[in-house]
Amino acid sequence: MSIRRVIQSNALQIQPTTALDDDQTETDELYQNAGEKSDPHTDPTDPPRRRANKKRGHGTYDNDRPPVVGTMGRQSHQVRLRVVHHSDSSTLEDHVHTFTQAQAQLYTDEWRGYNHVIRPHATVCHGQKEWARDDDGDGIREVHTNTAEGMWTTVRNFLRPFRGVHKKFLSGYIAICEFGINLKRITRPFISQLVACTNS
Repeated sequence: MSIRRVIQSNALQIQPTTALDDDQTETDELYQNAGEKSDPHTDPTDPPRRRANKKRGHGTYDNDRPPVVGTMGRQSHQVRLRVVHHSDSSTLEDHVHTFTQAQAQLYTDEWRGYNHVIRPHATVCHGQKEWARDDDGDGIREVHTNTAEGMWTTVRNFLRPFRGVHKKFLSGYIAICEFGINLKRITRPFISQLVACTNS
């Protein structure tokens, strides 16, 4: 196993599993093109996926557009990123309930997978060209997912130099990216955890 894979594997093992402390959070999904880069495709009925996979609808692991679910705290700007196989309601509910406090206000888009989360919940309807809304009349449009959208820009920029990632390794890349967002400075204990067992 390469050093890169060992480091990514270690990053996966030490990813935070605790809920964010924030009382306002945003959750959103990114559908990342990630096929089977470098795998041989000798079967003519199973050709390699072309670049720029443009399958319509929500992506899945099976159609080479694995969902990445992300939750960000508005106060701390800490994130929790996870690669999943589907963005269905059970997956999204589990993510939200794991990584947010029970009393935290949740903001999402209108995707029906969030309909049954057990959190104070407000949605913005992107399908109707709605990007931010003021629900409490204080002049501040607090209902939005703009913070999460900015987070996806960071994730895409992190992945772009690799010019394609195999979907079975995507979680490792995302784990490293999550630490890049969350850590204010790199410490010796963190580096020690990342490089553990690289000589084995």
